[in-house]
Amino acid sequence: MSNPSEGAAHLFIQLYLDEDVFKGLAQALRLRGYNAVSVHEIGRQGISDSEHLDCATAEGKALFTFNAPDFLALHIEYLAQGKSHLGIIASKQIPIGEAVRRLSRLLNTVTAEEMHNQFWWLAP
Repeated sequence: MSNPSEGAAHLFIQLYLDEDVFKGLAQALRLRGYNAVSVHEIGRQGISDSEHLDCATAEGKALFTFNAPDFLALHIEYLAQGKSHLGIIASKQIPIGEAVRRLSRLLNTVTAEEMHNQFWWLAP
C-alpha cells in the first residue's frame, strides 16, 4: 500500500467523517497514514448536513457518511445551485474494519481531483 501522506497533498483525498460514522474510524484511518477527522473529535455534532458539507469543503476534505439518502439529495441540490463540494462518499452502515478496508481501497485509487463534486458509493 502506498503512503498517502507522501507526494503532493492535493492528490490525496482528505476525509471529514460526519456524526453518523463510528467515532473511532478517523483514528483508524490516521493510523494507516490517511488524513481524516471525525466531527466527534472537533465538537461539530448536531449541525445540519449542509453545514457539515460546507465545513468539509472549507477544510479541503471530502465527506464520508452512512446517511446516503440525505447526502445524495444534498449533492443534487448543490449541483443544481452551482455550489461546489470536494466529494461525498456514502455507504450503508458496515463494521468499522470493513469501512477501513473499503475506504483504504478508494483512497488509494481515486484522487482528490477525481472526487471533486462527485457522489461515490463505497463499494464492497
